[in-house]
Amino acid sequence: MASDTGAQQESVEGRYYLEKVSIPEDSEDDYAYEEVPFDDEWSLTEGEEDLEAVVKALCERADDTGAVSQSSISPAKLPVSRIPEVVDDFLRNFLVRMGMHRTLDCFQTEWYEMVHRGQLNAEQVELVPDAYTQNQLLDNELRNARRERDSYREAAFKAGEELVRLRKERNFHRLHHKRVAQEKNRLIEDLKRLKKHYPSYEPALRTLTEKHQTALKQKILISLERDRALGQLQALEGSLSSVTARGAERPSPGLQYPSRDPGAQQGQSRPRRSAGADTRLLPEPMAPHDSAKDPARSSLLSRHPKDSEFPPDTRVNLHLAQVETLPREGSRTLTLRLSGTLRAHALPVSCLALHPRAPIAASTSDDRLWKLWALPGGEELVTGEGHSDWLSGCSFHPDGSKLATTGGDATLKIWDCSLGRCVLTLEGHSHATWGCDFHTCGDFVVSCSMDNTCKVWDLGSQRCRHTLRGHADSVNSVSFLPSSTTLLTCSADKTLALWDARTGLRAQTFHGHLHSCNHASFSAQGDAVASCDSYGTVKLWDVRKPVVVATIDMGPHPGNQVTFSPSGRTLAVASDDSEVKLVDLVSSQVTSLMGHEDAVQSVCFDHKGECLLSGGSDGVIHIWS
Repeated sequence: MASDTGAQQESVEGRYYLEKVSIPEDSEDDYAYEEVPFDDEWSLTEGEEDLEAVVKALCERADDTGAVSQSSISPAKLPVSRIPEVVDDFLRNFLVRMGMHRTLDCFQTEWYEMVHRGQLNAEQVELVPDAYTQNQLLDNELRNARRERDSYREAAFKAGEELVRLRKERNFHRLHHKRVAQEKNRLIEDLKRLKKHYPSYEPALRTLTEKHQTALKQKILISLERDRALGQLQALEGSLSSVTARGAERPSPGLQYPSRDPGAQQGQSRPRRSAGADTRLLPEPMAPHDSAKDPARSSLLSRHPKDSEFPPDTRVNLHLAQVETLPREGSRTLTLRLSGTLRAHALPVSCLALHPRAPIAASTSDDRLWKLWALPGGEELVTGEGHSDWLSGCSFHPDGSKLATTGGDATLKIWDCSLGRCVLTLEGHSHATWGCDFHTCGDFVVSCSMDNTCKVWDLGSQRCRHTLRGHADSVNSVSFLPSSTTLLTCSADKTLALWDARTGLRAQTFHGHLHSCNHASFSAQGDAVASCDSYGTVKLWDVRKPVVVATIDMGPHPGNQVTFSPSGRTLAVASDDSEVKLVDLVSSQVTSLMGHEDAVQSVCFDHKGECLLSGGSDGVIHIWS
């Protein structure tokens, strides 16, 4: 037992080694050292006493010394070998691990009693074979392997289900792709067939277009002749009534009227005129008007007593005299710089309008407010509130005393600018109204709406005189030709149109835009039209014929509004990319004014063309001069 314990202690503490110890010569102890015999192996022969032999021997000796030093490495640096467990320690560890403490106490008591009495045979106490320990390790590895196998089996099962699902989806998409490819091929064939048939329809379409334009012109001429004839008819009725009234008071001596008595008419012949009688033929009495047979005439004859009359369309532009007084720009390009900023509204500015005479500007916003500003200082003069939804457009009365506004509540309101209160509300549109404009005479105002129509309102009778129908989509802007009854509209159906406000009929249609038209306006001279669409394309048109004079691509950001300078040379475009585009129509040069933080919604020149106002979605009005 003691030998086993010593061996175990030796195995635990490691092997012993001899360290190098130096013993001084003057040692105090009386220990007698034995003489170490000299080893002949290290002696040199007589033939090897040269220098090279000595060096070689020293090198070999150094190698042997290094090997010995390497073999005597400290036990702390050696890897610790695994120590086999004794049987009693193995049993103790097993009982502790299993939590069998009472059994452990009994074992300890009986074990130490046997050791004390000497009844324990040391030969029977052996080390635990490595096979048991290895079996435990292998058992743990087997348990872990089974657990991993189960997890892998579950993952493989899920992967198999996912694979089946992906295969089904692949087959479905493959079938769908084949069907789409077949439909695409069929559509390609149909497109080729239509392209072959298209040239055959072009002459017919051209003929129909010409017939349509001719019919429209004839319709306008017929309506004008009808109006003229109705005017003459009313004049004749008035003269007949006056003549009848005078004849009833004092019969003419040369004229005889038949008696209204049937008996008297039978005994008398046709009345004869004397030599001195008047030779003019009297008109026969007119039959009463039947409204069911001629509804158009009945609507024209049933006029409101307060209806206003359109002034004669002399097509004399009153703005030409003002344009002639402007300084000639020559070849100079208009250059503008930011000179002022107004924090006008809390929400986007939707429209700007300039007072016809005074340096005052009006602004409308999505915050349901309209405001008047003094220029160029930017003092706020008047604020008006009354719409139940956002505001979209505004226009000054020709005398500057009133302001018309439109908005999302589908109404047109007329405001007193000096008092800031609403004096008239015109209702009739079924959807939001986008814009408005006054006629030069000030008695009429026109509005456009999302319900695809425009309405001409009479401020005298406060009613709608005409509803202009013909656009296939929302009408986004409307304006009067200066000093004329001609109206210009642009619509989301990609067309522009000219209308006669007196009859409500369309006179001309402009085709050319590929996207929704957002705004269109006349030049001050009235001979050109500019329009912009939702892709940023600006087109210049000749009013006399529906052809495009120039096209300027500023896309892909939409153009929200376009306006001419008073001289007609520069075009300002409110762009959705936070810039104001200036186009020189002579040189086709495009410059950008940057200062807004969001989309620019409206632009407006002053009367002399020296200042430009711009309002944006950031609620700011910039003054460029």
